[in-house]
Amino acid sequence: MIPLPANAQQTDGGAGALPRHVAIIMDGNGRWAKQRFLPRIEGHRQGVAAVRRVTRAARALGIEALTLYAFSSENWRRPDEEIGDLMGLMRLFISSDLNELVRENVRLRVIGNYSRFSADIVTLVDDALARTAANTGPILVIALNYGSHAELAAAARTLAQQAVAGQIDVAAIDEAAIESQLDTSDLPPLDLLIRTSGEYRLSNFLLWQAAYAELLFVDTLWPDFDEACLAEAVASFGRRQRRFGGL
Repeated sequence: MIPLPANAQQTDGGAGALPRHVAIIMDGNGRWAKQRFLPRIEGHRQGVAAVRRVTRAARALGIEALTLYAFSSENWRRPDEEIGDLMGLMRLFISSDLNELVRENVRLRVIGNYSRFSADIVTLVDDALARTAANTGPILVIALNYGSHAELAAAARTLAQQAVAGQIDVAAIDEAAIESQLDTSDLPPLDLLIRTSGEYRLSNFLLWQAAYAELLFVDTLWPDFDEACLAEAVASFGRRQRRFGGL
């Protein structure tokens, strides 16, 4: 059994409890477009609209941190044209929505190695992170070029380098040490992970963090996911009893 993270202050669930940290695998844009005989880019455009709805709804519900799987390290395998479309939408979202994030006191975080993106996107992301760094409200986390396997491998390399340098003892490498090197080390523990579109897998997303998270798989395609869907997901979490291996 995977032990609880070192910063485990998880919400127990039940009796209408509110999750502190919700993560979403936003899946189904392409199928949404195909069902309507539309190009895939239109599905992605509607997916961005769903991001706006859901981030606003999460703030209204009082969720402390929302993590969205926007671009995985495996998404580079998609056709160049689709990647180009996704990059264009990313530019548009950052440039058009940043002022709202600043105004609403939202702190933006990015997990994953976004330095692989084009220089202008890296600059946009860096600027967005800097402009929201002092905000004290809810946290919006965007996973860009993120893969959980790579995250764990990077954590292992860092700890190995520290051990070789004599900075830490090998015997001191425990769950807390690993977690301290993860991209999410400064975030609340993950309480609820949602995947849309009817798929039942985690797709290399927050594998360590999801060890004791509640999982919810819904048939709704991401462009159709709205405030009511999020509210129902949160209500479902509130009906669950979380024991973390105990009784």
